[in-house]
Amino acid sequence: MKVYLIAGEPSGDKLGGALMEGLKQLNPNVRFQGVGGPLMEAQGMTSLFPMDELSVMGLAEVLPKLRGLFKRRDETVEDIIGSGADVVVTIDSPDFCLRVLRKLRELSAVPTVHYVAPSVWAWRPKRTERMIGIVDHVMALLPFEPPYMEGAGLPCDFVGHPVVAEPLAEASDASAFRTTHGLSDAPVVLTLPGSRRGEVSRLASIFGESLHKLAAQRPDIRVVIPAAAPVAGLVYDQTRGWPGQPVILDPRGMNPDAALAEKRAAFAAADVALAASGTVSLELAANTVPMVIAYDMNWFSRKLIRAMLQIDTVTLVNLVSETRTVPEFLGDACKPVDIARALEQVLKPGPERSAQAAAAEITMERLGRGDEPPGLRAAKVVARIAGFEDQV
Repeated sequence: MKVYLIAGEPSGDKLGGALMEGLKQLNPNVRFQGVGGPLMEAQGMTSLFPMDELSVMGLAEVLPKLRGLFKRRDETVEDIIGSGADVVVTIDSPDFCLRVLRKLRELSAVPTVHYVAPSVWAWRPKRTERMIGIVDHVMALLPFEPPYMEGAGLPCDFVGHPVVAEPLAEASDASAFRTTHGLSDAPVVLTLPGSRRGEVSRLASIFGESLHKLAAQRPDIRVVIPAAAPVAGLVYDQTRGWPGQPVILDPRGMNPDAALAEKRAAFAAADVALAASGTVSLELAANTVPMVIAYDMNWFSRKLIRAMLQIDTVTLVNLVSETRTVPEFLGDACKPVDIARALEQVLKPGPERSAQAAAAEITMERLGRGDEPPGLRAAKVVARIAGFEDQV
């Protein structure tokens, strides 16, 4: 079985790596080709070009890079045709992936699977129209998504969210992490300003000022920042002068397993988190870390998205648990004084922390904790769509 995969950002690379591992369990002779990051390459794929070229977010940010993205689209389509793939799996990054599939469909009838249903329940509900005729099947991470896809005529399977399959650090790992980094018994504020350069650049000053205001009330806090490799250098630059003697976890040059273990230990050691909006909220919920979510973007993207947003929260823990326990500060509301006040409230024992813990438990259950690993569930869907039913 030959599988062509395309991922455009770290979260997609993680999904792709787990999917590839599942496919190898079904068929040790499976062959991979495509575009991906280090986790997918570790499973046996050489990326056609660096994946981070596709990690662009925000309407205004994409426009200057359109010419280069169209060139990469054409190169990718040509590579798919030459690969003789039995199935093409595009992983999130719809702005790039759907352009690839549209051009591919003009030249080939190879089956296509899009992994991660677009969040049409949140905004731009007509995005499914872009998928009709070029996507044969969709795999969803969230349990409430299949009806949205099937209502638009797109077959869809809920395969579970990968966060439920990730191992958690032990209490001893958390204790060792605190000792190694001289954190002692201080309240640890895990700070996650994003994995894209644009995110870090926009959020660093807001997060830093929020932490200064929190430190004025809680001078004993310590700050830990797990940096994504592509933006680690930028994180160092942007966090100079932050309070809480920041500990920056820099995965560059580290063994990937060691870097991941250190990040997991940091999550286990955290007392509260300040994080950019995104799937990181689920990682925090898996570790029962109370959190505050904050996010901002450029003025144009902010105004446009606000006009199209159909929900009252974008935090996945709130959505999956059907609660609103996680405070979030988005766009114009992304103000340091309010963020700091929420952090201080969540940091102390009380009903807010208890409510977040309960919501985290509900979220993990609904995402498939205790069921078959999501990567293997997704692999069975891909094998079936590729025509290898005997492996399902």
